[in-house]
Amino acid sequence: MEDISKKLYQMLKESCDSCRSNTIALSGGLDSTIIAYFLKEKKPNAIAIIAKDFVANDLVYCQRVSKEFNIPLTINQVSTEDILRAIEDTIKILKNFNDIEIRNNVVMYLAIKWAKEQNSAGIITGDGADELFAGYSFLINKSEDELDKEIQRICSVMHFPTQKIGNALGVVVESPFLDKEIVEFAKKIPSNLKIRDEGNKRHGKWILRKTFEGKIPQQITWREKSPMQDGSGTAGLSNLFDSVISDQVFLKKKMKIKEKDGIMIRTKESMHYYEVYRKLYDIPVKIHGINSCPYCNFSVEDSKFCRMCGAFPI
Repeated sequence: MEDISKKLYQMLKESCDSCRSNTIALSGGLDSTIIAYFLKEKKPNAIAIIAKDFVANDLVYCQRVSKEFNIPLTINQVSTEDILRAIEDTIKILKNFNDIEIRNNVVMYLAIKWAKEQNSAGIITGDGADELFAGYSFLINKSEDELDKEIQRICSVMHFPTQKIGNALGVVVESPFLDKEIVEFAKKIPSNLKIRDEGNKRHGKWILRKTFEGKIPQQITWREKSPMQDGSGTAGLSNLFDSVISDQVFLKKKMKIKEKDGIMIRTKESMHYYEVYRKLYDIPVKIHGINSCPYCNFSVEDSKFCRMCGAFPI
């Protein structure tokens, strides 16, 4: 384990040092904090997106990282109106109405847009760490055999919408964890070093946590995985749409969309995203002979998850 940890540390250091951008998308989670740790001497700027009208978990953590490493931090507190406008742009770029993806990546859209407005040529993200080092909560309680298969599956289908958003806005997105050598090395690390018990609790990304224990704040080293939607507060969008769209209106529109487009809408939030999507794009069409989502007919590479509508499991 010690050799793996040393090599991982050195590879991440080299990957972070090679970044040309001087702006970090900082959540105060493990991944972006590791990047901040390596880049602190370069005095980068950091941006955190926090929803003004919803509960956000990241605020105290990104402030802690900023203070610990003496990194200037901009906390961009965005209104619900700002988020809704950004959602339309995010859907236009990503070309889907996937509620999970939109809810998370509207945060990255706002961060990248901020970087562009500051005339920054690029932004650095923690993309890839959850996929490569088993950071997702649904992996925690799997057996070792199940975990090996699931990690392989995730790595084979992983994709990062931040790259599309960056390209659309003309901002380079750099992701140190996705360096080719790190990706290949991470795939060889045994799954029992990725998920393991520590302090009577089971943790994903265990090898990352142990590697940086004592180097970054303890409260972040063992912080539970917090999805971007929870950290920024955009998870509150689900309750917002539930409250502003009546059940009667939802059922009426849901039936109309099913009859007209053949699309089964699952939630009120999904309906709003679909209506934005349909102003821009055609209906997803089922291709004969290819696995398709039972909700929206979109072709699916991963039999469990639909990238178009966000249905899971399918």
